Amino acid sequence: MKMKASLAAAGVISLLAVVCSAATAPPESAKALAEVKANRVEISYVAPANPAHQQIYELLKTRRVLERFQEALSPVRLPGTLMLKTEGCDGVSNAWYEVSEHAVSVCYEYIDEVLRNAPTKTTAAGITKQDAIIGPTIEVFAHETAHALFDMLRVPILGREEDAADQMAAYILLNHNKEMARSTVNGVAFMYILEAQSQVQQMELKKFADVHGLSAQRFYNLLCMAYGADPKLFNDVVAKEYLPESRAEGCADEYKQVEYAFNTLLNPSVDQELKKKVKAKKLFKSLTEE
Repeated sequence: MKMKASLAAAGVISLLAVVCSAATAPPESAKALAEVKANRVEISYVAPANPAHQQIYELLKTRRVLERFQEALSPVRLPGTLMLKTEGCDGVSNAWYEVSEHAVSVCYEYIDEVLRNAPTKTTAAGITKQDAIIGPTIEVFAHETAHALFDMLRVPILGREEDAADQMAAYILLNHNKEMARSTVNGVAFMYILEAQSQVQQMELKKFADVHGLSAQRFYNLLCMAYGADPKLFNDVVAKEYLPESRAEGCADEYKQVEYAFNTLLNPSVDQELKKKVKAKKLFKSLTEE
């Protein structure tokens, strides 16, 4: 259950929103924002009640998945502690950010679904089992953490927050090295296609009321962001007609819009020197290899 709204309109309106937000913030908020600092992320692998999840629990701990995200987020200056945790969710495949607790939760059921859906061999589109595992795993934490940062840093948003979280997650995926960017985008695109095929088979009008975009829309939005960020690296998504040329024409502008919003609204809260050190470690490169 990921929250709601979008970073899409980042230009002058976003700047005005920042000014207005700062001008009208109560004294308590100003004080809290003045006390922001880096390294305020804590983690918890909650022991599963369902024995079927024990192997996933152990796998996540062995791969140090939460520790990697904790370090990746360490440069972000926060006004309080952000908790990242994995836990059992009574059979529901889910992930969410809880405002009252400042906590991101990813269910063992969600990870189990990612593992079960991963192809046993490389697909015709070139997506490997590793892509299909690493991509959605990084994306779900990035998406839910986006909700956390919007909340904790009081980031102004126009549109739907779910779209904004998707955009920020895509931006994070695309700002790894080229190899990781390609592999993670492949994996997330694979996940969206599977979901879209299922939605098309059981389409109901009420599905359009969901706070999330339909999986097919999220698929095209992701490919557009990727192509806009690096047309050479992702040239095949247009050449092979995964992304229509009519959409691809505006993708560079779509990516720049999100990049501008990120740099304007979130980068001021990032310790840039610490960010360089963390990025150099390539924390997620060996996620499935250890």
